[in-house]
Amino acid sequence: MRLLFLGDIVGRTGRTALIERLPTLIEERRLDFVVVNGENAAGGFGITEDILKALLDAGADAVTTGNHVFDQREALSFADRYDQFLRPTNFPAGTPGNGSGLFMARNGARVLTINVMGRVFMDALDDPFAAVAEELDACPLGEQADAVVIDFHAEASSEKQAAAAFVDGKATLLIGTHTHVPSADYRVLPAGTAFQTDVGMCGDYDSVIGMDKEEPLRRFLTKVPGERFSPARGPATISGLAVEVDDTTGLASAVAPLRIGGVLAETIPSFWVD
Repeated sequence: MRLLFLGDIVGRTGRTALIERLPTLIEERRLDFVVVNGENAAGGFGITEDILKALLDAGADAVTTGNHVFDQREALSFADRYDQFLRPTNFPAGTPGNGSGLFMARNGARVLTINVMGRVFMDALDDPFAAVAEELDACPLGEQADAVVIDFHAEASSEKQAAAAFVDGKATLLIGTHTHVPSADYRVLPAGTAFQTDVGMCGDYDSVIGMDKEEPLRRFLTKVPGERFSPARGPATISGLAVEVDDTTGLASAVAPLRIGGVLAETIPSFWVD
């Protein structure tokens, strides 16, 4: 089974690049399941229903989010209408939408996808470790689920690495999102869970984490708030992580980064080359 997780989409340039390339990637690389983090897809802050539909139409099987999930107020109304749209599962009870879903992959496998948000340097939601444990207990790998993908949306590298150790052997993939910079530590952990501290973003890397450089730089220099941040509009890099899954165990057998376009060096997973 072939999984692909694509990092936080930032603004128009990121979503356009992804929507244009994803159908071809799915067909040519025979991808079975694709998860996309879309929380910055609408002008860098949140996601709209039209953008969500476009991502699903392009082939995304699930769209995860994070702390910006409800920046576009309309998400509060459409969150309950799309099973494929996930917000962090550790939001308080009664929050619109779902924090997880069991989805059917193109090869017929059942893929549990969990979205959770860290607490270190972030808004203080419920305990992410307890929330993930509850989700895994309700739908264990190898029983109700053939694969498990966890988007751990967090600021602190330490918290994401601790979460990976916590689920090692119980999930196919725990992937870090939020910081928009791809880390070099992608690997399969000792008990078989694929991991990367942060997958990076789908956006313009000639920027400050996807935003036009002028306003962030001005704020660092003056410490005075000014205009709203705007997504950078240069060529986007599609940044993600590819995982080969052992169909007998649901654990990862290989992992490699995917980067296409923009200013970062291109890399295609070697196990995708026939």
